[in-house]
Amino acid sequence: MPVRRRSAALIAFSTLTLLGATVTALPAHAAQDQVMLATTCSETPRDLPVNQFTDHRELGVELDRIERVSGGRVEVEQLGHSNRGRAIWSARVGTGRKAVLLTSEIHGNEKTGTDALLDLLDWVGTSESAKAERWRSELTIVAIPKMNPDGAELDRRGNDMTWQEVTARFPQLRGSRPAWNYYTRSLQGDDYSARPGFDINRDYHPNLDYVPREEDFPGTSAQTGWYLSPETRAVRDVYRGLTAEFGEVDTYVDLHHQGACYVMPAEPDEFVTLSISGRFVDDPATTPGLEQYADRYDLDYSKRLNVAVNNALQAAAANRPAFGNITLYPQDTNLPGTGLGSFALNGSGTVLFEVRGQTQTLGQQHRAMLVRSVYVGLDGMLSSIASGQVNRLDPADYDRIPPRGPNIGTGGADAERRVDDPRVDVLEH
Repeated sequence: MPVRRRSAALIAFSTLTLLGATVTALPAHAAQDQVMLATTCSETPRDLPVNQFTDHRELGVELDRIERVSGGRVEVEQLGHSNRGRAIWSARVGTGRKAVLLTSEIHGNEKTGTDALLDLLDWVGTSESAKAERWRSELTIVAIPKMNPDGAELDRRGNDMTWQEVTARFPQLRGSRPAWNYYTRSLQGDDYSARPGFDINRDYHPNLDYVPREEDFPGTSAQTGWYLSPETRAVRDVYRGLTAEFGEVDTYVDLHHQGACYVMPAEPDEFVTLSISGRFVDDPATTPGLEQYADRYDLDYSKRLNVAVNNALQAAAANRPAFGNITLYPQDTNLPGTGLGSFALNGSGTVLFEVRGQTQTLGQQHRAMLVRSVYVGLDGMLSSIASGQVNRLDPADYDRIPPRGPNIGTGGADAERRVDDPRVDVLEH
């Protein structure tokens, strides 16, 4: 059960304004967590500092350091290049029979996951603790941090690959309409009309051998993607290689962000720290075109993984109350063109992290706490897989995690739609 923190009526603190949100000042680290709700919260896109997050150059330096200090336990590999020629790296650690794939920053304005993965790799690669040794003996962990380096360097959701570049790579598409996830308008404060690009988290297909076909375009959010981008093809190839090596990828985790202004459903005076989910597609057994994946799809296992994440964060809330503000991401999501949807259909247990606030709404505010919340959740999940405890968890506990409360954001053109539009995924996950 979540640890109950305080009654606002019992606390008399002064009021301050931060990034357009009026908040109540709290003592010690509770103030850093900003666990009490702002009376107002802005979703208006702004140009905010992000220099504390790890950029692409720093990522390469840090991965080199981790590989070196781990004495070879962590193996860093360059998988390929982004559309603009930036390196895409993976880091592998462990020799266990259960393969776990972790990715971050598929959306370039969602950055906490990359820093959490670096912290995790550093610890598991260097620690001599019994826990780290168990992870290394039971698990093979492969992390792909900052998988969309072009979008990350632009600090925006999408990359800057043009449709003309797509058709140059895939001449069979020259007569088709551009994909529906090709941005040519303003979004989250970025003008894609001047520099078009793709939301590459709609570019996956559960058929790992799929080749783009003209008749499949422009598609919709409820349909599969195409592996148009070099970034998604790189992740697909890692997943395919792990499947060949281990028979299956036990778990796939994708680290994201959501709006800054969601509140807890039963405590509307507190922000959601992060939302989690294990459900990304409709039941393939009853979904036309996806029936072939029904035998491999295991929603109960995904639910158990998410329960492990939630249990770890609720336990940590005893010391950091904000870690207890966890909700389920909306469960009406049907996105077979995402990595999570496609890999779930291939039999992997799946976990989505949706951390509070993208860079255009929070910048690097609360960075340390939010990065740590991702780390704690991943730590609990990986420990549960390594010990086998995950198989003893009750998937019904997943359904007891509270749903995400409303977005009380003001000022942003998309704020109201985030709350009311069932296609909310267009702006978040």
